[in-house]
Amino acid sequence: MDIPGRHCDGTERPRQALAERADESFNGKFRDECLSLEWFRSRKEATVIIEAWRRHYNAVRPHSSLNYLTPHEFKQHNPSTTNRAVL
Repeated sequence: MDIPGRHCDGTERPRQALAERADESFNGKFRDECLSLEWFRSRKEATVIIEAWRRHYNAVRPHSSLNYLTPHEFKQHNPSTTNRAVL
């Protein structure tokens, strides 16, 4: 039986489990801070509003995983850190 986040022998896949938690966290924030607050009248309106939220999330909003810095501030303080994901 294949359980997501586990090898076939039942041992944990730590990186995959961590990625799944990060995805769930992002999806929850996206739903709570954007989708649940808006009533989209068209696809174009949804695209504009979601893009504005994404830019705010990636540039302005502090993240607990970055020691409550914005991604921009974190990058300034840690110039050697490479970008692993783009949201």
